[in-house]
Amino acid sequence: QIVSEARDRQQQRQGCANAFLDLPALRQHCALTPEDEAWLETACERLSLSLRAAHRLLKVARTLADLERVEAISRSHIAEALQYRPSSG
Repeated sequence: QIVSEARDRQQQRQGCANAFLDLPALRQHCALTPEDEAWLETACERLSLSLRAAHRLLKVARTLADLERVEAISRSHIAEALQYRPSSG
């Protein structure tokens, strides 16, 4: 039920699932506060994440926010998305 509501929310907001967001849509629908943007940038540098990996991270964070039925992505969503990254090695 929660998942289908999140999918409906994504369709209504952007016409596709978060996984299929292109760069302009990513910027529009996955906007962060300046503080959270800086935090994400620091995390990406520390973990040596590529820009592509950071974009994937944002899509996961957007989905987590949708599952919680909130409009804005928060730092907790970003942090949780970081935990879901595949481990290398």
